[in-house]
Amino acid sequence: MNARIMVVDDEESVRSLLATVLAQSNYEVSQAADAAALKESFGGPQPEVILLDLKLPDADGLELLPVIKKEWPLTEVIILTGYASIDAAVMATKLGAYDFQKKPFDNKSLLLSVERALEHKQLTEQASSLRQALTTMSTGASPIFQSPAIKAVVRTVERIAPSDVSVLITGESGTGKEVIADLLHLLSPRAKGPFIKINCAALSRELIESELFGSVKGAFTGAQADREGLFRQAEGGTLLLDELAEMPVDTQSKLLRVLQEKEVRPVGGRSSFKADCRVIASTNQQVEDVLRAGKLREDLYYRISAITIALPPLRERREDILPLANSFLKRFAAQAGRVMTGFTPAAGDKLRQFDWPGNVRQLQNEVQRAVLMTEGQLVDLLDLSIADARTALEETKLTLLEGMERNTILQLLKETGGNKLETAKRLGIGRQTLYNKIKAYGIQA
Repeated sequence: MNARIMVVDDEESVRSLLATVLAQSNYEVSQAADAAALKESFGGPQPEVILLDLKLPDADGLELLPVIKKEWPLTEVIILTGYASIDAAVMATKLGAYDFQKKPFDNKSLLLSVERALEHKQLTEQASSLRQALTTMSTGASPIFQSPAIKAVVRTVERIAPSDVSVLITGESGTGKEVIADLLHLLSPRAKGPFIKINCAALSRELIESELFGSVKGAFTGAQADREGLFRQAEGGTLLLDELAEMPVDTQSKLLRVLQEKEVRPVGGRSSFKADCRVIASTNQQVEDVLRAGKLREDLYYRISAITIALPPLRERREDILPLANSFLKRFAAQAGRVMTGFTPAAGDKLRQFDWPGNVRQLQNEVQRAVLMTEGQLVDLLDLSIADARTALEETKLTLLEGMERNTILQLLKETGGNKLETAKRLGIGRQTLYNKIKAYGIQA
C-alpha cells in the first residue's frame, strides 16, 4: 500500500498543488483545511506524514504538534510556513516536527523531505521493536536470540550505542553485521540523524575518495560539478564503511586523517569541513589475515576498532536457528497474506542440522521460498530446498515412525500405571532400552 500523506493548510490552492505533486509520486493524499478538520480525522486511518501549515485560522501549528503526536505518535510532521524563523524551526523540532519547509517551497526539496520522513518513520518503528527485543533479551528470555554469543553481542551494543566510539564489526557474509550497525545507530543519540552506508569494495580509488570526502569541479576526469561527500551527508548521524579491508590503502591513510582531525577536505579542494558523524566499519575477512597481507593499515585498524564486535556464524549458534526461522516465517506469511503456524518436526530438525554457509541471510531466503512453496499451514521437510528429495522422504517416514512409537509407549505406560518393567515386556524390549527411548522422546514419568 502506498504511503498516506495528509496536507493540513487553509489555502485551497496550496492543498491542491501539494495533492497533485504527492499523487504524482504515488502517495495516497488526504486533506484538511483547518485544525478542526484535522482533529475529526483522528479516528480514521493514520497518515505516515503530515504536511502542517504553521498558521491555521483556528490554531497555531506549534500548538497542534503535541496533539498530533499524542494521537498519532509514529506520524512524522513537516511544518510548512511562509513566516520561517530560526526560533520557530527550533521550537518545532523540540515539539517533534521532523522538518521545516518554507513557502513557496521547491517541489524536489519537499518530496525529498517527505521521503526522508518516511525513512525516519520506518527506522523509528524498527528501533521501537528492537528496543523491545533488547529489553526481552536482557531478561534472558528472548523469543528470537537464544545463544549466549548473540546475547553478549546485544549487551555490548546496549552499552556502547549511546557513545560516539568507533566500532569495527567482523563476521562472515550474512551473519548480520549491517543489522548490528543499524542497532548501534537506532539506539544512539544520533538516531534522528542520517545513516549513510557505503560498500568500499564497489568503487575505484578515485570514485571512493570523491564519494567519501567530496570533490570540487575539475578535480579529476569526469568531475563536472562539486560533490558534497558522504562524511558531510552523514553530519549529525552515522557513517557505515562496509567491507573496510577492500578500501585502497592510500585512501585508508586519508580516512585515518579524517578520523583523527575530525575534518574532511574534498578531493581537489583547499578548504576543510568539520566531520560530525559516528563511524562504524565492517569486514567479512579475518582481521589478522588482512593486516598480514597489508590490505588494512594497522594504524587505521587500531583507530577504528576502539570496540570490536565479532559475530559468530549461524552454524556455531544453532539454538538461534528455529527462533529466527519462525520470526521470518511470521513476517513473510503476513506479507503473502497467508496463515502459517510453523515447521513440522522433520523440517525443524533439518533447519537445525544444516550448516548454513550463507548464514542468517541464507536462512531468511530459505524461509521466504518455503512460504511461497508450502501448500499447508506447516512447512514440511519436502518444502525446503536444502533437503534432498529422497533423503527428505526417508526422514519424513522416520519421523512418522518415531511419532507412532512414542505414542505407543505413552499408551502402554498409561495402561500399566507407569510400570516401566511391564511396559518393556509388552513392547518386547529391555528395560534399559525403554529408559533410553523415554529420555529420547522427552516423555515425563
